[in-house]
Amino acid sequence: MLFRLLLIIMLALPGAALAVGGGGGGGSGSGSGGGAGGSSDGGDGDRTAPPKTTNTSKECADGEYFDWSSKTCKKPREQGSVDDDILYRAVRELAYAGRHESSLMLIAAMSEEAQNSDRVLTYLGFNYRKLGNVDLGLHYYRKALAINPDNILVRSYLGQYYAETGAIELARAQLSEIRRRGGRNTWAEFALRMAIDTGNGTNY
Repeated sequence: MLFRLLLIIMLALPGAALAVGGGGGGGSGSGSGGGAGGSSDGGDGDRTAPPKTTNTSKECADGEYFDWSSKTCKKPREQGSVDDDILYRAVRELAYAGRHESSLMLIAAMSEEAQNSDRVLTYLGFNYRKLGNVDLGLHYYRKALAINPDNILVRSYLGQYYAETGAIELARAQLSEIRRRGGRNTWAEFALRMAIDTGNGTNY
């Protein structure tokens, strides 16, 4: 609770406000998880900032996303039947809301290409780690970084894990990498810095 309160306060400070956009977008096609830039879910600003809360996390059942065209919750009929960017936004939102199993269900409905992109591997890692399967979560984090070393969001999550487990030097190394790769004044940098200071990672 204290960590989240401090995060909200910092986001409200001049110069530290982080626009809500896509998470770690970048690259091409299915969207590689990028550094401070890269493709996003729309708009400019910090690509690592938490997503907006919508009916996807407030009203839809597990495995569903909110379809804005029909104004209803829908479940993908089959793998690849729904645009990957639409599902990606839902995956991020559900992960942020703590609905990790539902987030994983929508990842499974994405195309194979999308599932192997670093931005989606980031959320595979995050969801599994938060569900308690730490080894599998770290596996996906490292796989994402092997594809895109500039993915500062996954570096933040990895660093937060290190901070939570007392490996502060490893956490600081990830913080340095985030800054070196253009991630200063982003949510990814701030969240990791707070985790190092407090020993507690964020729920997102």
